[in-house]
Amino acid sequence: MSHSEEVSRVVRGFPHLDTVRASIAALYGRLSPDGVRRYDTSVAAADVRVDATDDGPHLGAQRAARALVRHLRLPDARMVVGFRAMEHAASVELTAGPEYFVELNDRFRTHRRDIGAALAHEVTHVLLHRLGLAFPTTAENEILTDVVTTYLGAGWLLLDAFRQDGVSSQKLGYLTPEEFGYVLAKRAEVFGEDPSPWFTSAVAYEAWVRGRAEAARDWRRPPLAGAGWAARRRARARATADGVFPCPVCGQRLRVAAAGRRRVKARCGVCRTVLECAP
Repeated sequence: MSHSEEVSRVVRGFPHLDTVRASIAALYGRLSPDGVRRYDTSVAAADVRVDATDDGPHLGAQRAARALVRHLRLPDARMVVGFRAMEHAASVELTAGPEYFVELNDRFRTHRRDIGAALAHEVTHVLLHRLGLAFPTTAENEILTDVVTTYLGAGWLLLDAFRQDGVSSQKLGYLTPEEFGYVLAKRAEVFGEDPSPWFTSAVAYEAWVRGRAEAARDWRRPPLAGAGWAARRRARARATADGVFPCPVCGQRLRVAAAGRRRVKARCGVCRTVLECAP
């Protein structure tokens, strides 16, 4: 289920970062690093675009849903898309399948440009349902869904749906715009993508830049070799015999034994990233 917020009430910054990192680690743990790497190409805007040239919103929405099913590797799932008056942007009925009923807010009948974004979140709900991947609370599960949508290459649509202009204002999803940017940057690091040219929304692009900066800071936290000397010195002053820090790729907590003045390498057991740690 996606929700839409008035921009004046949109939460900004990184309030959910712990859950975001836990979501990325859970995704790697469930799919394996090789499984995650199967999603090496992000969905193209043209594949999910629904506009005035489509013969009615239903046909366009069905086509976009099929494209997202293919992208998220759910070939035996069928999405039946309808429209109705509702509070949220969209919802999906999770069943045993293979048919799933997705409902979109009536406003998407005329505001079609973000149908793909709303569907991306709902189709990811189906993927997580099939995988049996869930967190304890509804709020955590919605964050998990946004994170997985983004990390597997479809959530950039949700970030680009964040807009402020003289005609309309809109935000979709449960992550903040900056958190969407953070997860998108985490994906970009792994797959070598540059999503910058994809954004049609200026405020979405700005949130991506702030999220990218936060993601870059993850590589500069002690005891990683990219951390500055002063940061490492402060960390040593606080440290016990072992240093614990989040993997900058998947967020899994890692422990590195103190090794005097020698540099050591740490291997994340979840995403298999090898990290160089400074003394």
